Amino acid sequence: MYAADVFKSLMFAAGGRHPDRREPGGRHGQGLMLFVKQSLIGATPERVFAFHELPDALSRLTPPWEPTRVLRAAPDLKVGSVAVVETRLFGLVPVRWVARHTAYDPPRMFEDVQVEGPFRAWRHRHTVEPHEKGSVLRDEVDFETPLGVLGRMAAPLLVEPRLRRLFEYRHRVTREWCEGTARE
Repeated sequence: MYAADVFKSLMFAAGGRHPDRREPGGRHGQGLMLFVKQSLIGATPERVFAFHELPDALSRLTPPWEPTRVLRAAPDLKVGSVAVVETRLFGLVPVRWVARHTAYDPPRMFEDVQVEGPFRAWRHRHTVEPHEKGSVLRDEVDFETPLGVLGRMAAPLLVEPRLRRLFEYRHRVTREWCEGTARE
């Protein structure tokens, strides 16, 4: 794990704040919470972005332990493209999740929002910034849990640990492919 990964994970866990970013791990706006995962990838922004544009990228980024099936992958990352997955709440209740791409600026950024799914609101912005050692991949997720105050109280115990584990996996898979260390 790179030092930048450790720093960002600790920053989130401690509720810390990056000097030029919104505060992760907290609320902002109307009940929205922010989750952030950032990693240094030893590859150009173009290569990191190209990984996300692979036709099977969503399947590659879905951890084997997640009770999730890709029903329809988005054909590309361009504005208007839609992906549909089925996930299970608490491993039991099937939930259909529909995400629509709402922003696309290769090789710098793309964004998707939940149209239908388990959250009251979900916006996921993926950014790739150049770095002297490659690229910085940053995932920002603005989300609002269901069930109002009860959902917000449960988020630190149920939602945030799952997001941390999911994005640790996603960044590792991305790094391995981009740096040429992936096992195909």
